Amino acid sequence: MEHARNQTEVQEFILEGFPNVQHLGMVLFMVHLLAYLTSIMGNILIIIITWVDHRLQTPMYFFLSSFSFFECCFITTVIPKLLAIFLSGKQSISFSACFTQAFVFLSLGTTVFFLMAVLSLDRYLAICKPLYYPTIMNPRMCFLLVMACLALGFVLMVFPVIMLSQSSFCGPHVIPHFFCDFGPLIHLSCSDTRSTELLAFVLALVILLTSLIITIIAYSNIVVTIMRLPSAKEQQKAFSTCSSHLMVLFLMYGSCVFIYVKPKQTNRLNSNREAALVNTVVTPLLNPVIYTLRNKQVHQALRNALSRVRLQK
Repeated sequence: MEHARNQTEVQEFILEGFPNVQHLGMVLFMVHLLAYLTSIMGNILIIIITWVDHRLQTPMYFFLSSFSFFECCFITTVIPKLLAIFLSGKQSISFSACFTQAFVFLSLGTTVFFLMAVLSLDRYLAICKPLYYPTIMNPRMCFLLVMACLALGFVLMVFPVIMLSQSSFCGPHVIPHFFCDFGPLIHLSCSDTRSTELLAFVLALVILLTSLIITIIAYSNIVVTIMRLPSAKEQQKAFSTCSSHLMVLFLMYGSCVFIYVKPKQTNRLNSNREAALVNTVVTPLLNPVIYTLRNKQVHQALRNALSRVRLQK
């Protein structure tokens, strides 16, 4: 990246943010700061309670705590810069820092999508194949699956980001976004980026379709199994949980398909900012509540933890 920067006139970029609503900067700063802190605290609470309470040390909660950790890292990659933009306007970012942010954001985002597919697979095995579940989802397998998601995220994103960083940036340096995303950076490149755009399009398609297909197959089988439950109350409870999970999945996949699954990455740049807020602000705020904090086991674990704290006092 440093080598590429030495061959280009652009030494830093300017993150434009949301110029049309900059007059509401302080209000937006407070709203997004509250959302960010709530997301971070919710996810950290999930991680702590999962590791403290032995009853939650199961494959599902291991995946959920891993999901919470990656989610914290994912939003921390971009939200602090967004808050700075709301507070004081456009923000500058160096060439190397910009591409580092793009790489970390995209790789962690890819990791989260693969991990969501693993979570769906875990629920499928637990509900549809309960006899095989403890054997398949042993601690070693759980750890390997999380590491595989992380490795895939970094390996798949390193090539397009390096290819783009080696392009020439000789003209405008204002990024019409609140972080260094792939599409806006391609838009600013003076080089022929058709091969990079094609690679990015194919990778986005493969990542999203692979995780989406696994998720759809898993939840389809779960729904069939739920329909066979004898109790209407059990069916309603299971459908309530599945519907809330699917709502988050719809938001995440919908916004990412809109942003990344397009042959020409420079299309719809202005609307990408709003769509990106769904993945970086809305779903991280919903995930702790929907995936974990609505769970009765977690409620009991929290009550037990609070009781121990009171006894210690």
